[in-house]
Amino acid sequence: MTGVVRNLRFRIQPGSFAARLLFLTSGGLAMDQHTFQLTTAMRLRRSQDFERTYADGLRAGDGHLLVFAAPNEQPLTRAGLSVSRKHGSAVIRNRKRRLLREAFRLNQQRLPAGLDLILIPRFRADSTLHDYARSLVLLTRQLHSQISRKSEPPPF
Repeated sequence: MTGVVRNLRFRIQPGSFAARLLFLTSGGLAMDQHTFQLTTAMRLRRSQDFERTYADGLRAGDGHLLVFAAPNEQPLTRAGLSVSRKHGSAVIRNRKRRLLREAFRLNQQRLPAGLDLILIPRFRADSTLHDYARSLVLLTRQLHSQISRKSEPPPF
């Protein structure tokens, strides 16, 4: 199996965990049909965006992840990360950030468009990339359906 990341071709061993994860995250499609880039336009960077998402958005969580979501006026979904010092040393916090960024990057095509997300990991030491990826997709879809129902006008 061959994939493309940032214009570099790499080889993944068939049957490996990485191959199964990429197959699942791409919806079973060939990897070359998607680009897995994470650009700065896909990240929440300004404090106003974080404050708006916390204030106006909805939240959902499970054992691995807490997600805040608010609609944006853009055709893409953006993500911001919040990992507090309570999670441990800088090494541990940075690892959680890397895992969350990677989960978002691999699953960005499976997420509904037009949302601002804030991803907050739960206090668990055993969360893996697969756990974060599964939680991200499920929770984001739940929040998108709640936001869609909330924005619909009531029937008369």
